[in-house]
Amino acid sequence: MAHEVRVHSTTWLASGVVQVEFRDPAGADLPAWEPGAHLALRLANGMTREYSLCGDPADRRSWTVAVLREPDSRGGSSWVHERLTAGTLLTVDGPRNNFPLEPAERHLLIAGGIGVTPMRAMAGELAGRGADWRMLYCGRSRESMAFLSQLQEIGGDRVRVHADDEHGGPPDLGAELADLPPGALVYCCGPEPLIGAVEAALPDPSVLRVERFRAPEAQPSTSDGGFEVDCKASGTRVFVGPDVSVLDALSDAGVPVPSSCQEGVCGTCETKVLGGEPEHRDFVLSQAERDAGETMMICVSRCRSAELVLDL
Repeated sequence: MAHEVRVHSTTWLASGVVQVEFRDPAGADLPAWEPGAHLALRLANGMTREYSLCGDPADRRSWTVAVLREPDSRGGSSWVHERLTAGTLLTVDGPRNNFPLEPAERHLLIAGGIGVTPMRAMAGELAGRGADWRMLYCGRSRESMAFLSQLQEIGGDRVRVHADDEHGGPPDLGAELADLPPGALVYCCGPEPLIGAVEAALPDPSVLRVERFRAPEAQPSTSDGGFEVDCKASGTRVFVGPDVSVLDALSDAGVPVPSSCQEGVCGTCETKVLGGEPEHRDFVLSQAERDAGETMMICVSRCRSAELVLDL
């Protein structure tokens, strides 16, 4: 759902990281959200970018995100840093949560760099519950690590800080994960090398919950041929060629679908499947959801069968 919000304030948090607080222009309460949720910001340069909510879910007056200025920015982070100032009106979509905090005997939160943003809200929630939790917060240096003092206030010695410049390199994730008790869940958000290292170090991948900034390298596909898409509600039928996404083919045919990342990481374009066999290439759906085949992310996923029927 789209909302118009106003930038209430911007705050420098750490080297290259700015915090943006949004409020309703009329002073009304904003919709509720839970840790792990994100907003999709519709930027004035025509782009849409997703950022995790990192404030207090109990505070209905405001939504807060934190944005790292990326050296190789595709335009989103540089626009936020340079153009998003107090008083600016902006349309946002959400909150949407593809990274929910599930019940567990223990939660281990692993954050890398700006991947700390969803973890900030998760740590506050778990501490408030009196839950058993730990956190490993990794960064290049303490100067680059947002929310560092707040997290240490929330968690005390539950929060272990690993700054590469102090330890001579990345953490030993094998040691961090060695004493993981039964019933624990591991939450990880950060750059792809960190996520890959956590995946490699975990003997049981089913306990890992991940949120990515960008999609990793594409894997070889078994269905790179074309297929037909039947949009049941609109009566539109289109052919999707080997080098065209379902999303783009439908848009060209006049069937617009909300989208944002176009990499299968945000969940904005999730669409109900009525028939056919999707080939899932997203990084949002769980294996159980993939096996059920009830929805798909049409920005990246394709179809193994000759026809795909969508609820559009």
